[in-house]
Amino acid sequence: MSTAISAQDVKALRDRTGAGIMDAKSALQESGGDVDKAIEILRVKGQATAAKRGGRHAAEGVVTSYVHAGGQIGVLVEVDCETDFVARTEEFQDFAREVALHVAAANPLYVSYEDVPEEDREAELRVLREQAADEGKPENVQEKIVEGRLNKWLEEVVLLNQTHINDEKHGGKTLEELRAELAANTRENVVVRRFARFQVGEE
Repeated sequence: MSTAISAQDVKALRDRTGAGIMDAKSALQESGGDVDKAIEILRVKGQATAAKRGGRHAAEGVVTSYVHAGGQIGVLVEVDCETDFVARTEEFQDFAREVALHVAAANPLYVSYEDVPEEDREAELRVLREQAADEGKPENVQEKIVEGRLNKWLEEVVLLNQTHINDEKHGGKTLEELRAELAANTRENVVVRRFARFQVGEE
């Protein structure tokens, strides 16, 4: 027997999540009228469809700056979306500020895995293979060690795969998870396009 969902229930859920009418109604029916479960269903579906939005053109957005440590470190970050309306929302601008703050503290080198030059990846692989060989491990074990250490290195240098430095605020989520959540909430493609980090005395 299906649960009767009132228009007021749908409106209340839409007010809390920003979901469309049919999406909100469907989530409430699926959850048997449990609002918290319905919110979780919408969140999961939203993050799944966010990946599909990745191909949509993001030509609006903001350039955000952050200056830290008494003017010793400065960051510029460009975060893009599809519409000027979303670019002007507090949620979107807060995300851009959080990215800039993280870049200042963590000093990543690249935005995503795809941005890491092949020659840099190969150079790191050569060093890691030499280290594993020097440790005298069997060859089949060496490759697993090298793969694990390469992934660790990529986490250290790639922005989107780093855990945001503010654990208390973001609960141990990576920048990519935060980006995907924003894309789900805004229903737009959200792209961290580029960043530049400046530190006094650093060439």
